[in-house]
Amino acid sequence: MKTTKLKIIDRILSVIKDSHTIAVCSHMRPDGDCIGSSLGLTLALLDLGKEVTCWNQDSIPSKLQFLDPTRIIQTPRHIKRPFDCVIAVDSASIERLGNVQEHIVNRKQLINIDHHTSNTRFGDINWIASREPSSGELIYRLIKEAGWKITSNIADCLFTAISTDTGSFQYPTTLPATYYAAGELVKKGANLETVCNEVYQSYPLSRVKLLQKVYNNFKLIEDNQIAYFWLKKKDFEKTGATASDTEGLIDHVRAIKSVIVACVFEELEPDLVRISLRSKDKNVNVSDVAAIFGGGGHQAAAGARITGKPLSIQRRVIAAIRNELQSQLS
Repeated sequence: MKTTKLKIIDRILSVIKDSHTIAVCSHMRPDGDCIGSSLGLTLALLDLGKEVTCWNQDSIPSKLQFLDPTRIIQTPRHIKRPFDCVIAVDSASIERLGNVQEHIVNRKQLINIDHHTSNTRFGDINWIASREPSSGELIYRLIKEAGWKITSNIADCLFTAISTDTGSFQYPTTLPATYYAAGELVKKGANLETVCNEVYQSYPLSRVKLLQKVYNNFKLIEDNQIAYFWLKKKDFEKTGATASDTEGLIDHVRAIKSVIVACVFEELEPDLVRISLRSKDKNVNVSDVAAIFGGGGHQAAAGARITGKPLSIQRRVIAAIRNELQSQLS
């Protein structure tokens, strides 16, 4: 499939060519796209002989650890020497990098590669492709345009990135080019059996116990068009689940036929709540809802962190979802 070469890619490749010490970083609470994209890029840069540091504030979820058996992705630490360039991948804002921010100040250039509509364009060079369904596809295109080798390990990383951020190629954001990229990665050695087993068929028992609580406690309102549930600290304590076990739980209530918007409220601290939103209707933009609370994301998937009392937060968020439904579907 032919694609038009972008000047922004040439600019990025020019900076990379002139750089030796490079940091690759991505957003906190990493998901498949975040890990697959940053690790795939790091492996490609290492193959070029670059000195690469790959950082994430949080640990890799257990189901994605197969991508990084040698633990290339590390938690940030103090390094005296400057970076020739820093590449932030799949992060809509510099704040989403968490405590990595303070460790990448000593740098020459900051490159921002992302696909979130809400990206704040915080880099010196910004490649923001909001129509693309994953950052993994952007990294695949960068590597392909550069003519760098795609090893089987890189192929595993990028295939995982693309697969997870498209809901295993089910989300309506998936494009014809997405299938082509995935097919090319399989040709390059992406192991479908391993990826599918590790990512989709090897959930820990703790996550299943957490899912049981979701099914027992989710609520339906507005003629069953809005579904929501809470994940409290006590739920994690009782089930032994971790934050990484929450990924994908929202899809179980989103899949209810009548539901248009699904929302999960996750208690992070007594007065700090993380919300995740999903929409099934192209006219209902949950990124707009998240933006009201200082968050962002995509039309069909977005989130935010909100301070306040839990019940007050729930009322405000549900009211915002209700308003979005009424304004778009009336």
